[in-house]
Amino acid sequence: MTHGFPTDPHTSRLNGDGNWRDTATRYALLPLRIFLGVTFIYAGLDKLTDSAFMKDSGAGSIGDLMRGVRDSSAIPALVDLALESPVGFGYAIAFGELAVGIGTLLGLLARLAALGGALISLSLWLTVSWASDPYYYGNDLAYLMAWLPLVLAGAPMLSLDAVWRGRRQRRVGAHG
Repeated sequence: MTHGFPTDPHTSRLNGDGNWRDTATRYALLPLRIFLGVTFIYAGLDKLTDSAFMKDSGAGSIGDLMRGVRDSSAIPALVDLALESPVGFGYAIAFGELAVGIGTLLGLLARLAALGGALISLSLWLTVSWASDPYYYGNDLAYLMAWLPLVLAGAPMLSLDAVWRGRRQRRVGAHG
């Protein structure tokens, strides 16, 4: 006896060309993109608008932060490099986070943006959060791991990269 319902619950067509699992698979990285994009935009803006952070010294300054982690970092030479111009380093990190966040959120050069996010997270893990004990208390390592799927896959759905890819394919199809 049929009741007009599909007997297989996995064949529900959400997008007209596949089942719900296919759709979920295609959009699986979207929540990660949104989270990392918004978080990195917020982190960059937070640094740029914090008057104490963008200073060579003083409570909450990038300079004091770098001096405080120098001896406990995995690569003190990276901290020494930042200490040559703490304010310049602070601006570089803040604008880097903004660029990465915007690129990730929009899906604009998404793999490059994700690589930038991974490198920022790696540098912060090796310097600022290296001494976290146990290691999983430091969030920079988790951010580094979160960036890797986006480095590998880019932003295949709901992205400027996908729009550009579709336009290129239509152009090639029209000429080929």
